[in-house]
Amino acid sequence: MFFQHFTNGLTLGGIYALIALGYTMVYGILKFINFAHGDILMVGAYIGMFSFNFFRGDAPLGAWTFFSFVLAMIVSAAFCAFLGMFIERVAYKPLRHASRLAPLLSAIGVSFILSNGAAWLWGTQSKKFDYPFDNTPLMIGGVAITPHQILILVVSLILMVVLKLFVDRTRLGKAMRATSLDQDTALLMGINVNQVISLTFAIGSALAAIGGILIAFDYKCYPTLGMMTGLKAFVAAVAGGIGNITGAMLGGILLGLLETFGVAILGIPMGYKDTIAFAILILILLVKPEGLLGKREKEKV
Repeated sequence: MFFQHFTNGLTLGGIYALIALGYTMVYGILKFINFAHGDILMVGAYIGMFSFNFFRGDAPLGAWTFFSFVLAMIVSAAFCAFLGMFIERVAYKPLRHASRLAPLLSAIGVSFILSNGAAWLWGTQSKKFDYPFDNTPLMIGGVAITPHQILILVVSLILMVVLKLFVDRTRLGKAMRATSLDQDTALLMGINVNQVISLTFAIGSALAAIGGILIAFDYKCYPTLGMMTGLKAFVAAVAGGIGNITGAMLGGILLGLLETFGVAILGIPMGYKDTIAFAILILILLVKPEGLLGKREKEKV
C-alpha cells in the first residue's frame, strides 16, 4: 500500500506545486501575498469546463475529446493570464509604494469580488467537469493509477521543468531574477520592471488555471473551489521557502505526500485532513520560518 499512497500523494502534490508557483513568483518580486490567486484558479476551472464543453460538442470519448480538452486548457490559461495582468494593473500597481498592508487588503477584496462574481454569473451549485477520456484505473506493478493521475503527473512535471528552464536560461527569466533581487538596480540596467511584473502575474495565473482544471475533475467547479486549495498551495510555498521557485515545487510535493500519508497512516478522518497542511505551516514557522530552501534575510536598521 506504500506505493499506492505515494502515487496518490505525488499527484496531489503536483497540483499544489503548480499553484504554489504563482504565490512564490509574485512574492519574490513584490514581497506580498496575492490572496486572490486561489480565486483565479477557480475562474480557470470554470473557463476550462465551458471551453471543453463548447469544443467537444456531442462527440463521444475519443481523440477529438482529448484534443478539445487540450484546447480548453490553452484557452483557460490564456484567459487567466490576461486576468492576472489586469488585476495587477488595476488593484496592485497603484499601491506598489504604499504600506505592505494596503496591497494585502486589496488582494483580499479582489478575492471576494471574483468568488461572488462567479456565484452571480454561474450560480452556487457545483458543476461537473467531465473527463475527456475513460478514467478506469490501470494496474501498474500492483498500484492502481488512473489516467487522470497520469495526466496530472505528466502536465505538472512538464510545466515545472519548462518554468525552471525559462527562469534560469532565458533573457526574460534573468530579468525576473534581477527584478526580484533589486527593482531600482534593475531599472538602472534598462529592465522594464512593469513588464516583468505583468509577466510574472501572467505566468502564475496561467499555471493556477491549469491546476484548477486538473483538480476540478475530482472536486467539480464551484465558486469557492480555490479557497482551501489556494490556502494549501500557500502553505506549500511557505514550507518550501516563499520566493524560491524550486522550493515551491518541493513544498507542493511534500505537502501532497504528507497529507495523503497522514490520512492513511495516522487515521485522520478525510473531513479533517485540511488540518495537516496548517499544522505543517505552524511547525515550519516555529522551526524554520524561511522554509526548506529559503534564505534567512537580514535587514539593517
